[in-house]
Amino acid sequence: MGKYILADNQELTQFALESLLCHHDETVVGKATDKTVLVELLKEHEDAVVLLDYTLFDFADDDQLLILAERFSLSQWILISDDLTPHFLRRVIYMSHQFSIVYKDGSMKDIRDALYAVSHHNRHISQRALETIIIIQQQEDGERPSVLTTTEMEIVKAIAQGKTTKEIAAERVSSIHTITTHRKNIFRKLGINTAHEVVKYAFRAGLIDSSDFYI
Repeated sequence: MGKYILADNQELTQFALESLLCHHDETVVGKATDKTVLVELLKEHEDAVVLLDYTLFDFADDDQLLILAERFSLSQWILISDDLTPHFLRRVIYMSHQFSIVYKDGSMKDIRDALYAVSHHNRHISQRALETIIIIQQQEDGERPSVLTTTEMEIVKAIAQGKTTKEIAAERVSSIHTITTHRKNIFRKLGINTAHEVVKYAFRAGLIDSSDFYI
C-alpha cells in the first residue's frame, strides 16, 4: 500500500484525487498547502508519492522543485497541472526520474496509469507531454521567441509589483477573465510557470526596480 501526499490547492481536485486513491486502497498521509508544509510531510514520509499541481504551488522556479526531489530521493512525484511550459517539461523529465507527468484535463486512464506506474517504482509521462517536448525540440533551431505586446508588458509590470488579477482587472477596467487570458499568454511566451519568474523577467527587462515593490 502506497503513501500519498496531496499538494494541490484546488479543493475539488483534492477531493477527486483522494477519492480515487481510497478506491485503490491507497493511503493519503497528508495534504500540503505550501512548500513548507510539504517539506515537513516529506520528513515524516520520505518514500511518499507527491501529487502536485506545480503551477498553483509556491515554488519559485523548477530549480527549487528539483532540489527538493533530490533531497528526498526516495520520494516519487506525479505532476498534475493544466499548463506546463515545454522548457519546464524537458528539464524536469531529463533531470530526474522521480517525476511522472499528467494533465488535469487529461483522461482518467492517464491518471490511473500514472498511479500504477509509481506503485511499481516506474514513471509515467503522458503522450501530450512527450509530444510537447518533441515539438519544441523540432522548433528550437533558429526560432525567435514571441514578443510581448504593450498591454502584456504593462501586465507583467503589475504582476511583478505584487498586484492580484482582480486588482489588475480593476485598474485596467477589464474583466478578470481577460487578465487571466493575458497572464496565460505571457507565461507561454516567456516560457515560465510562476509569478516569481515574472518578477525575474521584469527586473531583467528593466520594467521594475526595487522602488516598484509594495511595502
